Amino acid sequence: MYKKILVPLDNSPTDQTILKHIRPLARLTGASLVLAHVADGYAARYQKDLNLEDSEEIKEDRKYLEQCRESLVKEGFLAAAFLATGEPAQEILSIAEKENCDLIAMSTHGHRFLKDILFGSVAESLRHRTNIPILMIRAGY
Repeated sequence: MYKKILVPLDNSPTDQTILKHIRPLARLTGASLVLAHVADGYAARYQKDLNLEDSEEIKEDRKYLEQCRESLVKEGFLAAAFLATGEPAQEILSIAEKENCDLIAMSTHGHRFLKDILFGSVAESLRHRTNIPILMIRAGY
């Protein structure tokens, strides 16, 4: 069924919801996992254009991603991790296409209307820009 599942992470408690949920699905289907995080702070967005060194945000995100990947590998999963910079939905889709992912599985913050207008919704943006199925699990705080 699924061979490669992309799991976007945002380095927040919501990540644990999708990581917990996706493990049984990956085991059942034998899928490998592709973890992705898009650093989108000011320095991260312009890092390539301005040839900037890694910011603290980037260093922390890279460390977090690697810890998540290592944890999954120790549990027997085949897992890779990618750190990107820029506009989250665009970068997530780019990774999904390059890695030939056949499912995107992510936690949502559960914002509604006003917060989505103020903060935007990566999940909604993805849903309208790809034919890859997206599994969205609302994070329970």
